[in-house]
Amino acid sequence: DFVWPVRVYYEDTDAGGVVYYANYLKFMERARTEWLRALGFEQTTLAREYDVVFVVRALAVEYLQPAVFNDELEATVALATARGSVLEFAQTINRGRSTLVTGTVKVACINTRSFKPVRIPKLLVETLAMRRT
Repeated sequence: DFVWPVRVYYEDTDAGGVVYYANYLKFMERARTEWLRALGFEQTTLAREYDVVFVVRALAVEYLQPAVFNDELEATVALATARGSVLEFAQTINRGRSTLVTGTVKVACINTRSFKPVRIPKLLVETLAMRRT
């Protein structure tokens, strides 16, 4: 699993002093971006050279425990499947050994002009296949 550190800032919290629920999705998004970058792919390069971007198609999130201001968290990314135009991820937000949030996120690879699904670029698919072996 890929792990990305996250610090909770005051701006991430709600009036109750806990992380606002939608901000966990931002933490997960940042972790997926950094996972892709760690594989050697920048989203701006994919858009410019391959005319593709990744968009969230579906997600399911379960909130188990709250995070609060100044917590040091870890957002994890594990690729579950890569087929056709879809990548599916299992993600967690953890504080130490405690899992605070779990999520399943499906992203679709779409053409930047038509906004229709297209196959994931071959180089990315090959890189993912090499990482799994």
